[in-house]
Amino acid sequence: MKYLHLDSNFQPYGKSIAFKAFDFNGGEPHLQITGPLKESDSVMITLRPQKFRDIGLLLLAVDALKRMGIHHLELLIPYFPAARQDRVMVPGEPLSVKVYADLINAQNFRSVFVVDPHSEVTSALLNQVTVISNHQFVKKCIGRKKDFLLISPDGGALKKIYKVSQFLGGVPVVECSKIRDVNNGQLTGFTVYADDLNGKPCYIVDDICDGGGTFIGLAQKLKAKNSGPISLIVSHGIFSKGFKELNKHFAGIYSTNAFSTITNPALTQIKLENLIKK
Repeated sequence: MKYLHLDSNFQPYGKSIAFKAFDFNGGEPHLQITGPLKESDSVMITLRPQKFRDIGLLLLAVDALKRMGIHHLELLIPYFPAARQDRVMVPGEPLSVKVYADLINAQNFRSVFVVDPHSEVTSALLNQVTVISNHQFVKKCIGRKKDFLLISPDGGALKKIYKVSQFLGGVPVVECSKIRDVNNGQLTGFTVYADDLNGKPCYIVDDICDGGGTFIGLAQKLKAKNSGPISLIVSHGIFSKGFKELNKHFAGIYSTNAFSTITNPALTQIKLENLIKK
């Protein structure tokens, strides 16, 4: 297997096939693969898309490889774009995750690897998909700590967090919920379904942290229920509002580099290279 890493800061499987990429003056991305390849080669493309342009670059790379006679193609796209847009909430919206999935499926990859997708909708829409769970990641974040609680931030996280609990040997789970206005996305309340957390360390586990409002609001409720130190474990850390407010509420913040590479003293970022093997 050879590898084409479209993000130079994300090379989980070793050296990349050489290529050049740039944008034309009209804004169109362009790519030229310059590394030597044989028609018998198998190629895995890796990509961390953050803009729609990045998907365009992926499609161009696939076309270039096929024109070079390469037909065994695989894809590692750890953060699947629009995974949170997995249902139509109000009239006039697209089902965005399906739009992305259709583009990926049209490339006929032999395998597509995604990391801890937001819901089962992503894996249901993708062909030849393999889901890499968050189990090893969570285990690495918690280390050898004992007598702690796993916190499910909402109903959507329940199924996955109970699988994490089972993987860790039956760690207790505290269920929580939130209310969100579907028209504007604003959160209006949180509920923790436990009377007393008895001062135990709490680990909120979820797939994505964007601005962090959900987790800040939840941390406040957990403290009101007598929690111990609270840590946040998210597979995909976007952190669009930085860490200043998050630091006020969390003893530790953990993510992988599935979305981007972040260097910040507030964050412990665990590389996917240390969690997945090929």
